[in-house]
Amino acid sequence: MESKETFNCIASEYEKYRPTYPNEMFDDIFNYSNVVKEDKILEIGCGTGQATSGLVNREYKNITCIELGDKLAHLTAEKFKSYTSLKVINTSFEDWDGEGNPFKLAVSGTAFHFIDPQFGYRRVWELLEDSGAIGFFWTIHVPMYDEIHNEIRSHYKEFAPHLDDSTLQTPEETINERKAITEGTGNFKSIEVKEYSQILSYTSSDYISLLNTNSKHRQLSESDRNNLLNRIKNSIDRSGGYIFKDHRVALFLGKKLK
Repeated sequence: MESKETFNCIASEYEKYRPTYPNEMFDDIFNYSNVVKEDKILEIGCGTGQATSGLVNREYKNITCIELGDKLAHLTAEKFKSYTSLKVINTSFEDWDGEGNPFKLAVSGTAFHFIDPQFGYRRVWELLEDSGAIGFFWTIHVPMYDEIHNEIRSHYKEFAPHLDDSTLQTPEETINERKAITEGTGNFKSIEVKEYSQILSYTSSDYISLLNTNSKHRQLSESDRNNLLNRIKNSIDRSGGYIFKDHRVALFLGKKLK
């Protein structure tokens, strides 16, 4: 199963347990792009509509949402069914015909990395009006090295060593790589990167449920995933029942290069 399809199997869990995006980020997107309420917005990979809510809550409702997963698309369509100017189209971005273009703004939340950048950024460029802009954002994993996280890391080394975050890119490396990809396509200018961070608290059960919505965890064998998550839950319960996580989001802004 491809990573971009894994969330469709757990649409309701994704909606319940994934943290929302920071309000400040949406303010920065709109200030940068100079979008007015009537402008057309394209959202690529809307999932369960978490980022869509950030747009609608600011009265931006002229939105076309593209979502590959049928369950995810249905959930989002139901959530916003009272807004007649908001459309949810169940297809892949690669296969979509671009209905409704040109758009003033294109956004994508923790989804655009599933699309080949050489195709994706160029296709977005084609769909935007000359004064258009992008606001693509990702949740960035931040390793923590206190006692509980080090204990949890030992479980990863046993059951999923390729997910041991001490061996993966640092947040800074991940962000720099994404910025280089955005710049390297040559389709956008005035690239800006902004970061938002907050410390979130989870019960052991909620943290396990959160991990279970992660595509890389979903791709583990059922046995390894269950063993891993059970070990993590037991570790958190023994340390007091709660765990803190640095929730970081990186936003990449750019304006269409004419």
